[in-house]
Amino acid sequence: MAYLKTFKMLTLERFSDEGFISYPLVDGIIINQENSHHTWILEMYVDREYAADFEPFIQTDEVIEVRAIISYPDNEPAGFRVVVNVIEDLGDQVSILMKGTLKTHRRQYAELLLEKLVEDGLSGDQLIEKFRSDMSTRPRIKP
Repeated sequence: MAYLKTFKMLTLERFSDEGFISYPLVDGIIINQENSHHTWILEMYVDREYAADFEPFIQTDEVIEVRAIISYPDNEPAGFRVVVNVIEDLGDQVSILMKGTLKTHRRQYAELLLEKLVEDGLSGDQLIEKFRSDMSTRPRIKP
């Protein structure tokens, strides 16, 4: 018997060359299929204008990087590598269905950020200020 775990998606951002692009959700859900492939399903409902950002990826098998905040606003964003399967027209809004895998990080975001800032030569008040700012905006940290 297969079990699924469902979660409320609060935010979704897609990575592009310019950084992460945030999409204002009408609603969203994330499903962990709990299968041997570690597959996750992400479905977001957004205003129709945002469909154009995802249409080039429909059924191309091109993997895109997204991150979502799940269940509680204070949760750390979870990163996913997904393909866009379907965009369903719902009048003024669309449903965008994606499938993929959860990106796994050995260390939490705060630890990675702190390490990067120290490597960048920050210390003291400057380090604290930049750390607080980046924890709020969550810029992408390249490995």
